[in-house]
Amino acid sequence: MKFGLSTIALSLALIAGGTMAVGAAKVKSKPPVPFTEAYLSSQENVAAGGEIWADQCRHCHGAKAYPGKAPKLKPHKYKPDFVYRRITDGFRKMPAWMDVYSDDERMQLVAYILSSEFSP
Repeated sequence: MKFGLSTIALSLALIAGGTMAVGAAKVKSKPPVPFTEAYLSSQENVAAGGEIWADQCRHCHGAKAYPGKAPKLKPHKYKPDFVYRRITDGFRKMPAWMDVYSDDERMQLVAYILSSEFSP
């Protein structure tokens, strides 16, 4: 079978595009502003995150992250940016929530998950 120059060029472009897409998928999301102790301990943020958890997250994770269909969470081992990335980008069977919740809502959810109200 004989391939023309345009066929080879198209193949290389598709391969390069696929490589770029794979590379883009590895980019880790970052919150729009750094998490501060004041932000994480704000009762307003914790309460707003708790409402989101109650409305959406507990369907899979359970009321306090266990028992549920999803694995048990261990928030005392997590850093805020890690939790934010998992919520934003998804992980394994957990969907990404960046198109559903705003940056502020995802950050509030992090505040709730890392609060003593979530895991005493």
